[in-house]
Amino acid sequence: MVFQRITVDSEVFGGKPCIRGLRFPVSRLLGLLAAGETPESILQSYPYLEQENIHEALNYAALLADEQVIEFA
Repeated sequence: MVFQRITVDSEVFGGKPCIRGLRFPVSRLLGLLAAGETPESILQSYPYLEQENIHEALNYAALLADEQVIEFA
């Protein structure tokens, strides 16, 4: 899967995945969604984000979850 809206740059946030062209980590976006924020409320709070950024961040998380096995106690 190729991500057009997520970039990794060792000079930005220590190389953590960010929304392309922004200093906005994918983890922050996913954290907002996990905390119960709706895509609409996120877009209202962060007008420089786009719906497609949210969609791609979710796809990125799904890909990571599919590739890594984490055992829980």
